[in-house]
Amino acid sequence: MSNSKQNTILVDQNKSDGHLRKTEQFLPPVDICGEMPAQNKYNIYPTYKLDNGKIFNGYESLANWIIEQKTVVIDGYVGNFWDAICDGLNQYFVEKQLEVKWIETKSYQKPADVIDALVAPYLGTSNSVWGTKCLLSLNDLYEADKLRALKPNNNYDINIVIGCAAALAEWDAPIVYIDLPKNELQFRMRAGSVTNLGTDKLADNAAMYKRFYFVDWVLLNAHKKHILSKISIIADAQWLGDFNWMLMADLTDALNDMSRSVFRVRPWFEPGAWGGQWIRNEIEKINKDVVNYAWSFELIVPENGLMFESDGWLLEVSFDFIMFNNQLDILGKHAAQYGDEFPIRFDFLDTIDGGNLSIQCHPKLTYIKEVFGENITQDETYYILDCQDDATVYLGFQESIDPDEFRQVLEASQNNGIKVEIENYVQCHPAKKHDLFLIPNGTVHSAGRGNLVLEISATPYIFTFKMYDWLRLDLDGNPRPINIDHAFNNLDFERKGSKVCNELISKPVVIDEGAGWRIVHLPTHQEHFYDVHRLEFNKEIEVATNNSCHVLMLVEGVAIQIEAANGSKQIFAYAETFVLPAAAQSYKITNLGGREIKVIKAFLK
Repeated sequence: MSNSKQNTILVDQNKSDGHLRKTEQFLPPVDICGEMPAQNKYNIYPTYKLDNGKIFNGYESLANWIIEQKTVVIDGYVGNFWDAICDGLNQYFVEKQLEVKWIETKSYQKPADVIDALVAPYLGTSNSVWGTKCLLSLNDLYEADKLRALKPNNNYDINIVIGCAAALAEWDAPIVYIDLPKNELQFRMRAGSVTNLGTDKLADNAAMYKRFYFVDWVLLNAHKKHILSKISIIADAQWLGDFNWMLMADLTDALNDMSRSVFRVRPWFEPGAWGGQWIRNEIEKINKDVVNYAWSFELIVPENGLMFESDGWLLEVSFDFIMFNNQLDILGKHAAQYGDEFPIRFDFLDTIDGGNLSIQCHPKLTYIKEVFGENITQDETYYILDCQDDATVYLGFQESIDPDEFRQVLEASQNNGIKVEIENYVQCHPAKKHDLFLIPNGTVHSAGRGNLVLEISATPYIFTFKMYDWLRLDLDGNPRPINIDHAFNNLDFERKGSKVCNELISKPVVIDEGAGWRIVHLPTHQEHFYDVHRLEFNKEIEVATNNSCHVLMLVEGVAIQIEAANGSKQIFAYAETFVLPAAAQSYKITNLGGREIKVIKAFLK
């Protein structure tokens, strides 16, 4: 396919396929068409460069590969347009007058009402935002015996079993795995063009997301991990009418290299009720025709992907591929504790020229384990990357807090639309660039308007118990959920008065320094399982991983170069998040700009 035709397709996809995807965000390009990202600028499509000839484009090339195999299994993620994939491949089989036996796994799903009953215990109540992590297996949703009884038919030139869970057929045949980024899945969900696994019925977005998060993703990720060593081809199906693919052996080599080097995930961006204007104004090539941007998924790995490039072609896979394949290299001495769960997340909360976040808290560790089935709780910190002069952060209770009175006021507000004078109960602190506010689980908090917050936190990211949301509606005109019961099951009312400034606002201290460099410790709370350093230097600094994973961001300066111990080099711009795996051993950071550099480093304690 020519570049001009690809560009036409991308324009059509982004502008006229609103019935298939509902979002203002652009699809990534199928290929970069020789266009390199601007040096020293935030890149919304960061790629890991592969040798030439590693990524292939289009249905025709994959159809030719399938013809050579004769029998294949095409498995993949929920949200793929399986009919379109069948049609895209079949046109080339028809051209060659080949007879194909297509077997669709959807025909072997258990009845929808049976599946609904199976998954219902994991979805909580109908009015709840949360369920609990599903303990079923993908096998439970299918008539697995019938799938395994299917055999290739020698009367056909080609035999293909296709759809989610296709590998359950257990054919002795190559597996093609078709992945789909989770942000794109959600855009399709919002357009009503896809459904949850095992049902043809559309639900409201919140209900569908809950079932994706607690059921579909859990089962499909476990299935992906189980068949990983059997996959021959990995394909990226986020584009409409086109896709790219590569050999799994080449992806495995790339993951092995990446896990000893440095990399970024592909970020994605969302508007929201409290959203601001910093991301919209400062980050290039995102859609500016939006009301705001509330946050950026910089490194929220359950929903981010890794993007690779070869000959200009781009291919994205979910982050869990590297954790399934290289968890020891990534996490080093912490791998035994966290397994294939990557524990640290970075994201932006943008309230510059926006509004306050809700007054909220997050669950205690025992609570999130017992109620939601998670292994890590949502311990957070707010690092102020940028802010306006009057920026504030709400954190901790006033000394005079009366929990019963506070609850009564919140419930009255929820039931009767009464404004709460929140500073009568919650402290409000001025925010300055490079401040670090500590938010261990159970702490009442909110980012006030006027901030670009780098949220350094634990990977769980949806367990926010809102108590007060300033009587506003979401961007669709609906009230946002309020969760007073969950909040009061977790709030620590001892985090109040002078304890807040003493214990919940980090006090920086220089712990090491030399000619032109210093390392500043920004201590986290004793309940945080991660810690934070700031590397400050003029020319360069060298850092050892000490067999621990480092997550970093350039928070002051224009651009830096990272050189890992294996000699690999990459350049990162201001506000870009990147990861140094434990197996990288050490790395050198070089200042590519004029002024002093500041780099934030988060790592496991």
